This record gives sequence, C-alpha cells and structure tokens, in this order.
Amino acid sequence: MRRTLSALLLLAASVPALAIDYRSIVPPVAILYDSPSKSGKKLYLIKAQTPVEVVVKLDGWSKVRDAEGTLAWVETRSLGERRTLVVTAAKAEIRQAERPDAPLVVELDKWVALELVEPASPGWAKVKHRDGATGYVRSTQVWGL
Repeated sequence: MRRTLSALLLLAASVPALAIDYRSIVPPVAILYDSPSKSGKKLYLIKAQTPVEVVVKLDGWSKVRDAEGTLAWVETRSLGERRTLVVTAAKAEIRQAERPDAPLVVELDKWVALELVEPASPGWAKVKHRDGATGYVRSTQVWGL
C-alpha cells in the first residue's frame, strides 16, 4: 500500500495545475440552464461581455461559474475567447498607472463589464471600458482574472 501511495503522490506532483478557463458571453443575451440541454430548466439570462469561468465541457455545452459563484450550463457556441472582467466592488477605480495614488481615469459601478487588455503587475489588470477609457484596476475590484 505504501508503494502505491508514494507512486500516486509522485504522479500528482508531476501533473501541472490546470489554468482557469475564463471566457465571455458573445451574443446579446444567452440562456443559462440547469442541465446541458435546451429541454433543461431555464435559470436566467446573461448579457454579452459577461465573464464566466468554464468548469466542464460536454457535447456542445459548457458548465460555467459566474461572478456570484452560480453554476449553470450554456451552449458553448455562446462563449467567446475575448477576455472580459466585471466590477464586483461597490465602486472600482480605473487609474492611469498601477498605483493606488495614480490619477483617476474613471470610477465605475458594480457589474460594469471591462475588456481585459493584459494582466499587469500583481494585484492589477490593464482594462478598457466600452467608452474607450483605458487604465489599471485593482484585481480585488473585479472578477474574471
């Protein structure tokens, strides 16, 4: 038994951790279901540019988690590669640089979607708002990183 356990531990240590797979909703509105089927119960609608974390893929369906932690199924064709974030803080501040004392570009309300331009230094992300404002937001103020 000890040899088998040791072998399993060595194998587990050699397998790289899987990266979190974030996607965004592409159509203007997508339906989230309780099962991977259009005959499943419709749970709620989710709008374009909303980020989701893909947990499982199964025959044209993806089980996703939203910013509130809700798990549901969506047709995989509704998911795009473009990375977006959503503001989860009561207010989020986009700043000109990756510093809390950098000049403020814009302040955003909760649930506003942002395009992820690139991850920045630890704790920050470079983002773009739909009106064109670009800057840096603290990772603690958004979800989808």
